[in-house]
Amino acid sequence: MSKQPVNTDIGNDIDPITFEVMRSIFEYASDRMATVLQRSSFSPILADMLDFSNAIYDADLQLISQAANCPVHLAAMKFSAEEAVKSIGRENVHEGDVMVVNDPYRGGTHINDISFIKPIFYKQELIGYGVSRGHWMDLGGGGAGGQAFSTHIAAEGLRLPPLKIYSAGRVNEDLLAIIMNNSRTPHFIKGDLQAHLGALLGAEQELQKACDRYGVDIVKKAMKKIQAYTEKMIRESIRKIPNGIYEAEDYADTDGFSKERVKLKVTLTIKDTSIKVDFAGTDPICQGAINSPRANTISAALYSLQFFLAPDAPQNQGMFNPIEVVLPEGCWLNAQWPAPTIACTTLTSSKITSAIWQALAKAIPDKVTGSTCSECNWFVASCTSPDGKTDVFSDLPAGGWGGTPYADGMSVTMDPLGNCMNMPAETAELFFPIAYEAFEFRSDSAGAGRHRGGLGANFKVRFLGGGELGMETSRTIEGSPGAAGGLPSAVQRASHIHADGAVEVIGGIHTDGSWTNPLLSSHRFKAGDVFMFESTGGGGWGNPLNRSEGEVLEDVLDEYISIDSAKKYYGVAIDPKTMTVDEAGTAKLRTLTK
Repeated sequence: MSKQPVNTDIGNDIDPITFEVMRSIFEYASDRMATVLQRSSFSPILADMLDFSNAIYDADLQLISQAANCPVHLAAMKFSAEEAVKSIGRENVHEGDVMVVNDPYRGGTHINDISFIKPIFYKQELIGYGVSRGHWMDLGGGGAGGQAFSTHIAAEGLRLPPLKIYSAGRVNEDLLAIIMNNSRTPHFIKGDLQAHLGALLGAEQELQKACDRYGVDIVKKAMKKIQAYTEKMIRESIRKIPNGIYEAEDYADTDGFSKERVKLKVTLTIKDTSIKVDFAGTDPICQGAINSPRANTISAALYSLQFFLAPDAPQNQGMFNPIEVVLPEGCWLNAQWPAPTIACTTLTSSKITSAIWQALAKAIPDKVTGSTCSECNWFVASCTSPDGKTDVFSDLPAGGWGGTPYADGMSVTMDPLGNCMNMPAETAELFFPIAYEAFEFRSDSAGAGRHRGGLGANFKVRFLGGGELGMETSRTIEGSPGAAGGLPSAVQRASHIHADGAVEVIGGIHTDGSWTNPLLSSHRFKAGDVFMFESTGGGGWGNPLNRSEGEVLEDVLDEYISIDSAKKYYGVAIDPKTMTVDEAGTAKLRTLTK
């Protein structure tokens, strides 16, 4: 990841008022991109689920500002932009051009995340770039949404090297035809492409207006000054973390082929005002499709740290300059062709975050939370309506976040990797031949703690016609870890409820203790069948025995936990008839447990 030389001297060449005005202009430009993209896109995954990201960069491709979109996209988009400019050539980039790339090995993540890069000129001078990345519903491959879970990247869909999708404002009709020809949802393609173009034009207009009003020299100086300002804030926040070496590990349940868990190891070295993130000791590249390209891994490491550094700082390249990421060759977090990568953002990024948070908990235990559900639980289903029409439906059943040093974790909230929304039931039922039957809190899903984790959910959707479902998930063997003595959350499970009521576990642990691989591809459903997913909560924070009896009783009354869990994990005895705390029984339980 190329960086400009470190320089935290913010200088006095721009007065504070102009600095704040320019900061607001940069932030507004990115926010406008996000608003335009959401309101004008055609596919529900962009318009309703907000699975996209937008940012602006200076002429050196250093981040100036980004919208509050998907963290896993945001730090990775720079790599795509750099690859596009390098491949096409700076001398061949002109006003009105838009470049496109989704190659996982050239700055991308998984194939569905497609990036559009527009150079922004002011009076023939290149002043920056707008970058807009969106998860497109389907770009081909051996399973809907690319979820083939095969052993080769070719099974996951159309892999685009850096190309021009617009030249001098004119669309490349041949390339557009190729993209549409390789999608199960061609009806979304033109509309979504135009939405991305609208977002990029919005960024261009805002930067050009700023140059008209303040002059191009002031705009360029402000770009550098705001990066130095943020970097100074980040370095000061790192200085507050005790110097040291902190290690942690986390795991994927499987790569889809091996019965062994796949390990990632992280070592954080904190030294004064810098952090080194080293993934030495991580398992080799996998046969299955959970491998993470370099851009995705670095992005996950960077956003995972920002939660505990200076989250209120302006978001730009200055956030990243104090952080070095070391990636061993040949590990599954540094994927090379032809390693498949479809689950890299949704499964692997969340495990990177969990491992980094576990390592940070050893350095700053009073600030770090228990792990989140550490999963995106992304599923995609081709579905057929009773009249024979087909489409592709997708959703992200959310889970809980970890307990914090100050409060319980958030329930049914998207993992930090995404910042996305669940598909609204009304939208899904309007667009697709399915019916939502449940999306409700899942009792006993959160990790116990002084501050328990947030709850996961029970999710059910009925197919009105036939369908084939693919899904990426994990945490089906062990739940998400707690922190500071908090306990892990429950495990996740995917099930197929047949029309006759028979329940078949299709991912996770069965009632007899056996286990089924949770990486699904093209699992068939008939009309009337229900897909059910039980998501997990977050890990707990602190010793559960230190949670007050009143809080435990309240959780039981709210059906967040069961009477049995109150006794087993919290040492609180509750009379099921009166639904009150048995003080004598509780005193005995807590004494014996301690």
